[in-house]
Formats: sequence, C-alpha cells, structure tokens
Amino acid sequence: MPLILKTAKNVYFVGIKGTGMCALAELLHNRGIRVSGSDRDEVFYTDTILRELGIPYYESFDASHIGEKDFFLDLVIYSAAYSIDSNAEIAEAKRRGIPLCKYTDALGAYSANFDSTGITGVHGKTTVTALSGTLLKALGFPAQVLAGSAFSGGSTLDLGDKYFVAETCEYRRHFLSFHPRRIVLTSVESDHQDYYPRYEDIREAFLEYGRLLPPEAELIYCADNPGASEVAMTLKKESPGLELIPYGFNADGDFKIESFRVNNERVQMCLAGFKNEFKIRIPGRHTAQNAAAAIALCSVLMKKEFGGWNDERRERLRRALEEFSGSKRRSEVLGEASGILFMDDYGHHPTAIKTTLEGLKDFYPSRRLIVSFMSHTYTRTSMLLDEFAASFEKADRVFLHKIYSSARENYSGGVTGRTLFEKTRAVLESKDNKDRTFYVEEPEDACELLEELLEPGDLFITMGAGDNWKLGEKMFNIFRDRELQQKAGAVSGAN
Repeated sequence: MPLILKTAKNVYFVGIKGTGMCALAELLHNRGIRVSGSDRDEVFYTDTILRELGIPYYESFDASHIGEKDFFLDLVIYSAAYSIDSNAEIAEAKRRGIPLCKYTDALGAYSANFDSTGITGVHGKTTVTALSGTLLKALGFPAQVLAGSAFSGGSTLDLGDKYFVAETCEYRRHFLSFHPRRIVLTSVESDHQDYYPRYEDIREAFLEYGRLLPPEAELIYCADNPGASEVAMTLKKESPGLELIPYGFNADGDFKIESFRVNNERVQMCLAGFKNEFKIRIPGRHTAQNAAAAIALCSVLMKKEFGGWNDERRERLRRALEEFSGSKRRSEVLGEASGILFMDDYGHHPTAIKTTLEGLKDFYPSRRLIVSFMSHTYTRTSMLLDEFAASFEKADRVFLHKIYSSARENYSGGVTGRTLFEKTRAVLESKDNKDRTFYVEEPEDACELLEELLEPGDLFITMGAGDNWKLGEKMFNIFRDRELQQKAGAVSGAN
C-alpha cells in the first residue's frame, strides 16, 4: 500500500458494495477523505450504508468513471474480485498513472497505524468482531472496529485512534497483509476448496498468519476446535514467548465456559474467571464460544489500557453483552408476521449450519424450523457434500436451491443444487417422515409453496452466502401485508 493513503484526499473504490470494501470506505470517509466508487447494479445490504453516509457510487464499471471526475484521484482501491485484466476502471487508472491498491493491502496498511487485533477463523469471525466492538464501546476503549455490516447504521465503530480490531479473511491468504499485534482464532477447518484443496493447505495459511505476530504477542484461540488448537500449539512450539489464551468449553483458565443453559430465550453462561452469569440474546452454544472470545480479547486490552477489571467495568461488560442483538445476516431477525418469525443467516459451511440450527431449536423449542438454504460455490458443495446433507437434521422442513456460483472458481464436476437435494433428502427422510425436503431451483419461486406451508408459530430462516435472503424478505412482506389486511378488515367490520 503506498504511503499516499496517509495524505490522500480523494479515493475511489472499485467494488465498493463488498462487505470489507464498504467498511474501509466508511473509515476513510469518517476521516474526511472524499470517497466514491462503483459496483454492479445488484442490490446489496451495503447499498443502504453507502447512501446513508452520502458516499456516491456508480452501479456499473466504465473507464469513463475514472476520467470524468471534477477532482484528481489520489488512489484507487479495488476488490480482490477484480483485476486489471477484467475491469475497465482498474485498467484506466493504471493508464492514467493513478496509484492502485488491492483492498486487502489497503486494510493491512491501515492496520499498521494502530495496536491491531486480527479476528480470524473459518466460522464465527464476524460475530466475534461485532461482539468485541459492542463490548469495547461499552467499556470506553479508544478503538476502531471493522466487521462488515455489524453495527447499527454502519459497517464500523469509530471510537478512537489507539486500537484497531478487524475481521480478517483467510481466503487466498488475504489476511497476510494485516499487521496483527494479537490474533483471535475461532476455528480452522477445510473450506475454500477451490484454493485450499486439502485441510493441510488451509491449516498452513493460518500458521503463516500466526507467524506474523510479534514474539511476545497473544493468541486467543478456541480450545473446542481441533484445528484452532493444533495451530495454537504449533505456533507456541515455534515461538515460546507467544502467550496462548484458550477459551471455550474445553479451555483451561479464566475463559473456560463452566456452565451453559438456555432460559427464557436467553443463552446463560458462566466463565471461570468471572463470578456473575452472562446472558446473551443470540441462540446457540457457538454464541457462548463467540462471547467468550470477545470477553477474552477485552480482558487482554483491559489489562493493557486500564490495568485490569473492576466491579464497575464488569457490570458494564455484563449489560453490554445482554444488549447485543446480533449483526447483519447472523441469525438476524427480520420480524414477526402472522405469528411467523422470519430470520436470515450467512452460515454457508456445514459446521455453521449445524450449530446455528441446533441453537435455534434450543432457543425456540415450540417453533417448527423451516429452512431455505442456497449453497455457495460448486467446489465447496462438491467437497463437503456429505457434511452438508447431514447438517440439516434439526430442521423440520428444508428448501434447497441451485448453487450460487462464484466467478473465482473453475469447476468442471457434476455436482449441482439438485445433487445436494437428493443427498439431503436421503439423509433426512430415512430417519422419519417423508416430504421433509424440497427442491426449488430459483429461491423466489418457492413463495407459493411457502405461503401454503408456513403456519403461526413457525420460524422461517434463509441461510447461505447466496441471494436467497431475498426470498426471506419477500415472504416476510407477504405475511406482514396479510396481517395488516386482516387487522384492517377486523377494524372495518367492528365499525
């Protein structure tokens, strides 16, 4: 990343609607930099954030966008999804001699200016980052937090200039541009098979990331995850001065989860190093693990910034944790209509699907659980087909769709969305009743069937990294309008 970022006044983002791109654009915008950009015309949840910030952007890519500005561009930051060969704007910026920087490099350069914590792992990193931000804000830390669309009204928290906490991505080793003073490692499992065909490949990437830590740094890791534990122990052997801080049900020390229960739509847990019980509104044992990770990070920074905990800070921590309402697309409640609860979740790996559905069943034991899932990438679906098929056990009904493809992969195999459906149906319907699994190629074509199927008391959740979230929003609006019409009719009849 060129040093020009420190003096730049006008920065253009190619692919500005991406979760990380939007978040970095927000941070630069908050520092008085004039930010603009471009992306596809497809609607993303980041559209709302950009509009509310007043950041202008084109919904197309065209070389003329680079040349028609009434100001000189100091820097063009581009998403890793695009390149000079595939994007006319990047090519035009290079032709004009405008400095270019990939998003991951820009984020890495930004992180070098602070005491930075990288939160990473195959699962949970967004929620852990969002939880950490919520707790750091309540505790008064001078910190910036980047976690995609995790906070009310934006993608980031901007509370000061000393600490920086960011979600960092393992795909294509993007996190190796980051400058961590410490790392929170949630999980290491096989994923992104188009780039990491074997588990050993992705494990090596996490090891490379850990080797970026200073000799006396902290590695906070989930002791319940075998991959995370393996990486932690390997790094400790290589760097004896590294401080390992485990958390979870199998951890030793202050962040061991000693008790866990669900009561009155709250997760309630106790940590070994804290005398009072914590309550969380978000379902699942994985939520308890994520909360323990965030508390561990806050404890490390609390010792560094304030010398440690006191009773008043512990109480602020407890209150903030219970007030946390989740982040965008992570068990996000869209609303309740006609007695049906509508939710959306980004879970797109079998482990994430399984733990999320188990948590929802514990949290809402009296509700039927109706799931729409759209798998992301042919490679992941093919490599983890059996795991995907077994991950829906807690669902009462499952709707599966076509695979949401990715331009980044080159897949020549025969696995399709229907393949996943057949495999899932064989697993689920061998155990109990028939008609538990449905296949609808295009998600929104499932509306008519869902209108007949959904009943008061149900929970309908869309899951995956595809665009079937649009189905959830559409169904919520249908049942909300139906409810409003019924109420209006009742009032009219009474009059």
